[in-house]
Amino acid sequence: MSLVKRCRHGRAGGLSTLLVGALALATTLTGGPATAAEQGTLHELAAAQGKYFGSATDNPELPDAAYAATLGSEFGQITPGNSMKWDTTEPVRGQFDFAKGDVVTDFAQQHGQSVRGHTLVWHNQLPGWVGALPSAQVEAAMTNHVTEEATHYRGVVSAWDVVNEPFNEDGTFRTSPFYTAMGSDYIATALRAAHAADPDAKLYVNDYNIEGLGAKSDAMYALVSKLLDEGVPLDGVGMQAHLAVQYGFPYQMRANMQRFADLGLDVAVTELDVRMQLPADAAKTATQSSYYQQVTEACLAVERCVGITVWDYTDKYSWVPGTFPGEGAANLYDEDLRPKSAYSAVRTALGDDDGGGPGGPSALKAQYRNSDSSVGDNQIKPGLQLVNTGGTAVSLSSVTVRYWFTSDNGASTYGTWCDWSPIGCSTVTHRVAAASTPSTGADHYLEVGFTGGSLAPGATTGEIQLRLSKTDWSNFDESNDYSHGSGTSYADATKIAVYVDGELAWGIEP
Repeated sequence: MSLVKRCRHGRAGGLSTLLVGALALATTLTGGPATAAEQGTLHELAAAQGKYFGSATDNPELPDAAYAATLGSEFGQITPGNSMKWDTTEPVRGQFDFAKGDVVTDFAQQHGQSVRGHTLVWHNQLPGWVGALPSAQVEAAMTNHVTEEATHYRGVVSAWDVVNEPFNEDGTFRTSPFYTAMGSDYIATALRAAHAADPDAKLYVNDYNIEGLGAKSDAMYALVSKLLDEGVPLDGVGMQAHLAVQYGFPYQMRANMQRFADLGLDVAVTELDVRMQLPADAAKTATQSSYYQQVTEACLAVERCVGITVWDYTDKYSWVPGTFPGEGAANLYDEDLRPKSAYSAVRTALGDDDGGGPGGPSALKAQYRNSDSSVGDNQIKPGLQLVNTGGTAVSLSSVTVRYWFTSDNGASTYGTWCDWSPIGCSTVTHRVAAASTPSTGADHYLEVGFTGGSLAPGATTGEIQLRLSKTDWSNFDESNDYSHGSGTSYADATKIAVYVDGELAWGIEP
């Protein structure tokens, strides 16, 4: 997976310039619970779990009365997308303008919301004069900027993204005027200045592609560990979480959050959204809902994960289409400000009993990789694994999995094999059955089950290497098979169904 493709550098968002599998298909892209207001808001559901649930916003959106009404009622925290960045607040050296940021903080105060300040020091959206400074003057200019802005918003902003996006994808420090002038010490300098200006604000380092375990999150872990050892004021790590259904879910997100929490730091999901390649369809929407679910559940499972902020709540004002041509539909509400299935998935993850749908009670998901590059030979070789994204163990004896394919020509009887699995092939059952209602790409399915065992919260079965063939060993044509994919690395597979006690728990049937 190319993680760098999930992110961008541009103007509209805070990267660089925002649950329970698929819901029942009766809940459409634009359909949401009509009684959401009666059931409690997202923030109220999160607050009952000791968290906040917020949204980013920006000044051009606030005059939209319908938008502002939902922003002010559904969310308990807001983050200004651009109005507190350096190019807006200090366009000319020593001349500060906080008018746009004040509009956002005034809105928050009127609606009883907390504010996350974004951002004091960042390599992007800098006025030209910063990059033109001699290196010897950069530290003084940075310290003055941090001091002036944090002082202005003292008592109003509860948390600051003091330093934003300090790392490259490989974990090396990103080049910026600050790094060029001061090396990595600029981060400690900025944090100390922010703390001196506002001792009560929570101070964070914020970055993207650090949600899961990997080189970039390892670099962040090493940085914050060093800062803490040196006594630098630091309260938390912000994980932006700009995700995309085509790149898979961040590896071991919950475990990654926990290791930062174990250092004594808070963790916040600061810019959550889940984009997809357009047009949206049921499979992409199901995966999106699952990702929102998994992020929410990961935060709920880590005591020091303080809350989640979506990077604006509606597709109407999403930064994604302007940055990733052909992609979008990334947010909880559609362009008409109607809640989508992802919204219901978040509610379910937060404990709303009226959520539900496929993937709900057991929180299992299927992942798949193609173990055979040929689509026209005499065997089908799906690699499968199950992941328990929920908070309770699942008895595997209650679980079955179905992979759909077409029989094509030749024999109508089949042989099936499990070649290897870390849980032991002796515990895996497998058979081919004819679909009771054949459909395009799916007149048969490989059904996989288990003789016993339990899957703990956060655990995976590991790879189950499977094969099937016709008894006359005639060829298949897998190119039109419903469940077939070309990916050779494990990824969430919504066209493979998982059942628990006979009830659909993940995926979309053909």
